[in-house]
Amino acid sequence: MSQNTDRLDAIMTAAPVIPVLIIEDPKRAVPMAKALVRGGLKVLEITLRTAHALEAIDAIREHVSDAIVGAGTVLNAGQYADVVAAGSQFVVSPGATDALVDAAAHYDVPLLPGAATASEVMRLMERGYSRLKFFPAEQAGGAAYLKSLSSPLSAIKFCPTGGITPEKAKTYLGLPNVVCVGGSWVATAEMIMAEEWDEIERLARAAAALGK
Repeated sequence: MSQNTDRLDAIMTAAPVIPVLIIEDPKRAVPMAKALVRGGLKVLEITLRTAHALEAIDAIREHVSDAIVGAGTVLNAGQYADVVAAGSQFVVSPGATDALVDAAAHYDVPLLPGAATASEVMRLMERGYSRLKFFPAEQAGGAAYLKSLSSPLSAIKFCPTGGITPEKAKTYLGLPNVVCVGGSWVATAEMIMAEEWDEIERLARAAAALGK
């Protein structure tokens, strides 16, 4: 097992759900992260979908010591460098290109690359990856499709993300090739902007219990 796989396993097994987060205001990043950690979800994926994502990553690393914060929607080598500089502890991409995988090899921060087909999975296997994001999960075939990959590609473990609800998460988590799921329902952009920290903590607690 590679060092990259060891690090990803530690991240993916920390909780059954990894919140996929869109931060519009970096000042709300720390209280949001604290609410999620209190609820039992300490692995957080901050997506690069807003202008303040890097600030949010940096703030969480500095002020929420129990959180494991990573960057999502990383598409190229330049973004990889930026999120590592901001303090990301892992990197997530919706897909994978040779340039992105090459860039990942230069850092000690592991990449969880995305794949949606058997061929994409096999190409990443050739590059040494066995822990992948299945994206967009529901649109790409859902739990039934992912289950069909479990026998021919048995060495691969996934974090499906995209269109997953708490109810669907239970089905995914029951698959032999799924370690955790990614979901935005725990802390939506609207909930974060409204500072609904108690509700976010409640949803996080419920999400953390899905793996029990």
